[in-house]
Amino acid sequence: MKANVLVIDDDYHMRVALKESLTKVGYSVATAEDGIKAINEMDKCIFDLIITDVKMPHLNGIDLLKHVRKEHPFLPVILVTAYGTIQDAVTVIKEGAFDYIQKPFTAEALYNTVRRALGVNNGKIIYASKAIKEVLLKAERVAKSDATVLILGESGVGKELISRFIHENSPRSQMPFVPVNCAALPENLLESELFGYEKGAFTGASSRKMGKFELADKGTILLDEITEMDFRLQAKLLRVLQEKEIEVVGSKYPKKIDVKVIATTNRNIKKMVTEGRFREDLYYRLNVFPIYVPPLRERKEDIPELVAYFLRKHSKGMDVSISDDAMRFLMDNNWKGNARELENVIARACILSNYSVIKLTHLKDMEIAQESTQGSIKDMEIKLILDALKTCQGNKTKAASILGITARTLRNKLKEYREMGILPDKGVKNGYN
Repeated sequence: MKANVLVIDDDYHMRVALKESLTKVGYSVATAEDGIKAINEMDKCIFDLIITDVKMPHLNGIDLLKHVRKEHPFLPVILVTAYGTIQDAVTVIKEGAFDYIQKPFTAEALYNTVRRALGVNNGKIIYASKAIKEVLLKAERVAKSDATVLILGESGVGKELISRFIHENSPRSQMPFVPVNCAALPENLLESELFGYEKGAFTGASSRKMGKFELADKGTILLDEITEMDFRLQAKLLRVLQEKEIEVVGSKYPKKIDVKVIATTNRNIKKMVTEGRFREDLYYRLNVFPIYVPPLRERKEDIPELVAYFLRKHSKGMDVSISDDAMRFLMDNNWKGNARELENVIARACILSNYSVIKLTHLKDMEIAQESTQGSIKDMEIKLILDALKTCQGNKTKAASILGITARTLRNKLKEYREMGILPDKGVKNGYN
């Protein structure tokens, strides 16, 4: 299948040039002249890659990137800018961009960056450990069937990559793979996003909208972080799994669908069932074929392989290497963010080293903290959030505003801290619950 690419630039001639260049080498290309129109395009079509200018009216490239990271967390974004500095590059990488291209650029530079980005989107699993080999063997077996799969593991271990691996090794591989981040969608929008809606179904529904299940028909849908789904919607999802049909919002009749369902979570779903926070019947429907992906700290033999791969991926074709003491530092780290955190560290270190030799100073400058000396990044996050709540006397809306996060994200963080035992289940007087 052709990869679908969305190009956003307020310069008409640049849009046309990019579209023609990418179409010529086999990509399917749509265009938009600003970030607002790009969001509208993303509501109508599933894209494999976004290429956007930074300086645009209405919604600039950085703000669009933040929107994409929230709504489409697995969608790679390439930023195009005429103002390239090392600090700018570090900033866009931290915000979650796959890479950036500085104007003027050659067609070959564009093609190379696009190929790398789509290679990541297609998913390449790098490993040396027996543990991941066993995970892939299980994934390959279940790929041949229509069984529902539940993938368990911490954030950043590669659950989404395993999901794509299952899809690509299945008879459905030529049909759509549609990822849905259940944690990123507001509860009041999740139902219409999943099942779609008819024109006039509610105020603002000016046209028929296909939901994610319809877009994934004959293919695979990934329900990422399924445990964040509203309890009421869990009942509707259970019906979808049982009856193989969806209820489009505003429609009088159910619609038959043929979709392989993969769900993931980084939480203790059994504990949530016991506590009544996740439906037991839905858990058993999802848990037909469970796959557990172990964290990176339990398979450190994968770290050198991952580092080598991330160096190739982020080196921009230059001969970037890493010193022995820097590699030892990486091997000794516990990687609470797992492979995702490791990749971000390598991407930033490539920039700070000026694409030459990554040294220990390039890593320590980025606050990779060993717990024995500086405390973990997670500890700092917890302290910041609890201090903000204390300052705001438990007012979560004010605390979220101070922290620069959404109230929903704050609620999810507090839920996580309760599961970690940091907060009591029944809350405390200052309103942490």
